[in-house]
Amino acid sequence: MSTSESSGGAGVAGHGAFFQPTHLSPADAETATAWVRRHVDRRTIDLGSRMDDIRDHMWALEKDGEIIVHRVAPAHEPVEVETLFGWKKKIPTKQLWHHKSCGQCGNIPGYPTSLLWTMNKLGFEAGRDYLDETDQTSCTAWNYHGSGIGNVESLAAVFLRNFHQAYVCGKAHGHELGHFYPLVHCGTSFGNYKEVRKYLIESAELRERVKKILGKLGRLVDGKIVIPEEVIHYSEWLHVMRHRIAAELQTIDVSHLRVTVHTACHYYKMVHEDAIYDPTVLEGNRTAVGSSVALALGAQLIDYSTWYDCCGFGFRHIISEREFTRSFTMDRKIRVAREEANADVMLGNDTGCITTLDKNQWIGRAHEANFSVPIMADIQFAALACGADPFKIVQLQWHASPCEELVEKMGISWSQAKKNFEGYLKEVEAGHIEYLYNPELALGGR
Repeated sequence: MSTSESSGGAGVAGHGAFFQPTHLSPADAETATAWVRRHVDRRTIDLGSRMDDIRDHMWALEKDGEIIVHRVAPAHEPVEVETLFGWKKKIPTKQLWHHKSCGQCGNIPGYPTSLLWTMNKLGFEAGRDYLDETDQTSCTAWNYHGSGIGNVESLAAVFLRNFHQAYVCGKAHGHELGHFYPLVHCGTSFGNYKEVRKYLIESAELRERVKKILGKLGRLVDGKIVIPEEVIHYSEWLHVMRHRIAAELQTIDVSHLRVTVHTACHYYKMVHEDAIYDPTVLEGNRTAVGSSVALALGAQLIDYSTWYDCCGFGFRHIISEREFTRSFTMDRKIRVAREEANADVMLGNDTGCITTLDKNQWIGRAHEANFSVPIMADIQFAALACGADPFKIVQLQWHASPCEELVEKMGISWSQAKKNFEGYLKEVEAGHIEYLYNPELALGGR
């Protein structure tokens, strides 16, 4: 990471005075790296005594009449899972409100379309079993973590505004309040919302300040803020649905594919007590999402030494020290997955991670880093295994990492799929448009 000699002790460029160069010798640097490899290679963290479950305090606030809790109801057909401390978490499987991702829709459009396609194939009915409407906003966490311009009050207001819409949106479709439950697509939003929920429950002052904002927006219910019982990430839905997807939808044998997984820091390191751990997935040593899907589909799940490392995105890094992000991505993740695991593909579960791992590989070639690994989301891989079109649905043409060889190895002709897609584009140009989702349902109402 570069530093400025003329910064006068300002620290690492773009990161503030509290970031200072370590000036480690090469030997000491290697020792530090070896420590990380040794101590983080398994989930060896001392969990200590039971920490507070924020949900216990949430129920107390509701009992005192301060908040309304949006419950995971029996109608949502939840599946119970275990988190890091053995706590139970309810994952709703239907009647879901899609909280979209700005980065997915802008950079990786095959990410959300693969999820909608999978729900459709499972027989989910739009407008009853799920809703994908436009009346929502970005979580703004990228701005908060990346630039420091945002603040907790603004994050909390956005969180409550979006989740209020999820709570009331069913009324416009003839349903009761709480019919649809929010399903968060982005790992960054997921981690941010979990953290903000804790702040709101712990701070009466924050609740009061944000309530004034929500009141002006008309986003209170009976004068109260609405907080979700659980914050749910799409990869958790995919985790609990994986066996049904494999049994009902899978058409392609992936048992010959070597799969590595990079799980987002915002999923299992941020508010770590909420992440799913399953003793049947890597003996419970790693968080289950992503890996569990690869196993359920029958792929070879291959370990690699830098599994715990960040993808390199780091928010502030990608803005102020982009070369650090690029070198970290290539040397700590892609090179290791290629050389140690000989991976056919790396699966992720977050917008920023997949963007970083996917979009930086071509830049590595400028530094003679001539190695690559196809990068995609777990849901994209699952959709491919279930017969989704690699262009029209999974939209791998948007990816910078080379996916042609992987697709061919799955028994799908890349050239024929491309030819079919070019024909489809001509149909679209002529006005013959088909939808995964009824666009009229996208218009939000409350």
